[in-house]
Amino acid sequence: MSTQKSRKVMMMAGAAVVAGWCGYLMIERIHHAVALRNDARAAAVPDVMVISSRPEARHVSLELPGTIEAWYQAPIYPQVSGYVRMWYKDYGARVSSGDVLAEINTPGLDAQFAQAQADLQSSQAKYDLAVVTAQRWRLMGKSQAVSGQSVSVQDANEKSAAADLEAARHNLDRYAALERFKVIVSPFDGVVTERDINVGDYVHEGGGNLNANGGASELFSVADTHQMRLFVSIPENMSYILQPGLHATVHVPQFPDRVFEARFLTVSGGYDPDTRTSVSEFIIDNQDHALWPGTFAAVTLSAPEQSRHQTIPTGALVFQEHGMQVAVVDRQDTAHFHDITVGRMGDGATQVLSGITPEDRIIDNPPADLLEGQKVHVVQPVAGYGDDTSDKGDE
Repeated sequence: MSTQKSRKVMMMAGAAVVAGWCGYLMIERIHHAVALRNDARAAAVPDVMVISSRPEARHVSLELPGTIEAWYQAPIYPQVSGYVRMWYKDYGARVSSGDVLAEINTPGLDAQFAQAQADLQSSQAKYDLAVVTAQRWRLMGKSQAVSGQSVSVQDANEKSAAADLEAARHNLDRYAALERFKVIVSPFDGVVTERDINVGDYVHEGGGNLNANGGASELFSVADTHQMRLFVSIPENMSYILQPGLHATVHVPQFPDRVFEARFLTVSGGYDPDTRTSVSEFIIDNQDHALWPGTFAAVTLSAPEQSRHQTIPTGALVFQEHGMQVAVVDRQDTAHFHDITVGRMGDGATQVLSGITPEDRIIDNPPADLLEGQKVHVVQPVAGYGDDTSDKGDE
């Protein structure tokens, strides 16, 4: 009896253990299902970071590349053909207006000049003869010794000789002018930035040495560098800062510790359709001739902002098919999309002309699947992230 009773107790204990284990598994399943439901509910509410719009900086600042060129840059070509007799100014030579740069030996031109002188003497003699002859015929015509037709012919011969004499004078003047081009001179005060000739080189009228393709190069290039021209391409959306009185600070690679000041001169008045920029021109004083033509420049422009609009991070923009929007969180943590009008757009910040207020809580980098009226969970940003909505170029 005791054995049977012990077996019965053991069976009841085992049944109790099995029942307890089954109850534990059931409770765990219920807890797991509740946790899954809570997790799914939490996942359905996206975490978002909100920011507020900021007023624009009082000054707009731009950093752009530029090119420095000479105030005047003159490539010099020969006007006569011949051989270089001698050159006198090399690279970097300081020259004054009228200084001789080179001389060209032109035997062919010299012969043509001598012939033009002889032609003028011949035309002068023919004209003198025609004048004397016409005078005699006019005297004989008064006494009716010759016909009036003959007198008219001699008058015409005198006028023809006078025209030939005038043409001979002009022809001689032309060759005399070309003779002066045998000596190549500097057109203004400056520096020789290029010399592309040597003694004995053949040069031809209108060009220097011929290259393999038949193109001609200049003999010299002279630059006036007492002042320099700075050319900067201004983006279309920032061209409003180009006003009289605008100044720019300029840095060049060869003088890293020196700052040059440039004064605004003019702007092209049109935009390049490929780059959407307009070429502006500034003046830089260069009395010490430190700056050279062709120098790359890092140009910083700063000007007062015209209007005080709000700015937001560019990442907060939502591009919709019907226009630009931002996602705003209301007091019930519900997201709503607001239509906005944007102005200038930069990499870091965008100008907003209308559609938001400084009190709006704007979602930064909103989720792509965010819907109108959807609940959101506002989280605090990580330190150092999202705490600066200003465009560094506009500070």
